[in-house]
Amino acid sequence: MEKEEQIRETSQSHVLVFPFPVQGHINPMLQLSKRLASKGLKVTLIATSSIAKTMQAPQAGSVHIETIFDGFEEGERTSDLEEFIETFNRTIPESLAGLIEKYASSPQPVKCVIYDSATPWIFDIARSSGVYGASFFTQSCAVTGLYYHKIQGALKVPLGESAVSLPAYPELEANDMPSYVNGPGSYQAIYDMAFSQFSNVDEVDWVLWNTFNELEDEVVKWMASKWPIIPIGPTIPSMFLDKRLKDDKDYGVSLFKPNSDTCMKWLDSKEPSSVVYVSFGSLAALGEDQMAQLAWGLKRSNNNFLWVVRESEEKKVPPNFIEETTEEKGLVVTWSPQLKVLAHRSVGCFLTHCGWNSTLEALSLGVPMVAMPQWSDQSTNAKFVTDVWRVGVRVEVDQNGIVTREEIEKCIREVMEGETGKGMRMNSEKWKELARITVDEGGSSDKNIEEFVSRLVCKSINGSKEQ
Repeated sequence: MEKEEQIRETSQSHVLVFPFPVQGHINPMLQLSKRLASKGLKVTLIATSSIAKTMQAPQAGSVHIETIFDGFEEGERTSDLEEFIETFNRTIPESLAGLIEKYASSPQPVKCVIYDSATPWIFDIARSSGVYGASFFTQSCAVTGLYYHKIQGALKVPLGESAVSLPAYPELEANDMPSYVNGPGSYQAIYDMAFSQFSNVDEVDWVLWNTFNELEDEVVKWMASKWPIIPIGPTIPSMFLDKRLKDDKDYGVSLFKPNSDTCMKWLDSKEPSSVVYVSFGSLAALGEDQMAQLAWGLKRSNNNFLWVVRESEEKKVPPNFIEETTEEKGLVVTWSPQLKVLAHRSVGCFLTHCGWNSTLEALSLGVPMVAMPQWSDQSTNAKFVTDVWRVGVRVEVDQNGIVTREEIEKCIREVMEGETGKGMRMNSEKWKELARITVDEGGSSDKNIEEFVSRLVCKSINGSKEQ
């Protein structure tokens, strides 16, 4: 009877999961939602009105999707990020409080809101509504630690040949730092969000993280000395890792339409480990000169390549490039089913901007990388790719801030050919296995999720604030 009572109490524990509405934040928080639902919790993922139609995805399975108003109707979302964030921040408090109130009189009232760390003020809404709050960090512990050191005044960006040493970190140079440690640049709103993550982190009930103990061992230990963090990653669909969630074959929500059949048929026609996969994610935008250098660098490498160029970026591709590239050698698409591509036997290298999701996917699927970071957290991720995990090389920029076609060719060949590339592939296989183990039954992230569920259920039963 005791076990039946525990199952009943777990199923009555209801959590809302609220990602900031961009693809790179939705994916990991949806994956956590699936893991929590598999443990017996009732999980509702919050979609906002501006992207609601896209998120009404049947693949979400055991996770219910609920829509709240973010100040914009479907399709009218402004392209001005500052305006969107300002409207979002002004509108969401009332919408979210209303949703929590709606469930208050139901058999399964909300017990906890798991919210994106980039919107820490949501904790105040949860607390004032009488429910618990858990902050979910979608970037690495290493990057977040650097933001924290910056706030504390302990991080001075190195100049010239100098480097900086911090506890638990490798030696860092200026180009290893997140771009925001140098100030907001032209992204004041994102800068403010990045550094606001710590505003109430000492008050929240749980701090969840999209990483795993083994991946950032030293930094995780240092971070855990500051806050009781709970690494629960990597948040990759289960069928690419432990295979315990049988229906979990992809993220289930995409704000872009992938050219899936085209990509997979083309990859099927290629030899094992012969394709360079190129993608810069959903936000990064290269300049026209850099796009040209990348295009001709891919061609010069003489490897097969699958290049994702979003519709908004297509005009930057050299006008004669696609015509001069035979379909046998290269394929350019507007979006791809990235997990399936990285898992395909023909892919031997990932030329990436090193966004955290893409980095975790490559590590989890055993694909070595050519790191070409652009902004935000990507330079720090690239540092770990090359010097800590040793699963890739990083391009060097010239005096004009451009990565030349010769440099791109050289880096691709280094990963795809020779003894250096062989070592990277061996290290990639090691991290792939560690990623699988950590989310499998008894692994560190699986245990952490189990413990979070157990504590949430206990809090729900007896109302205790003790952890």
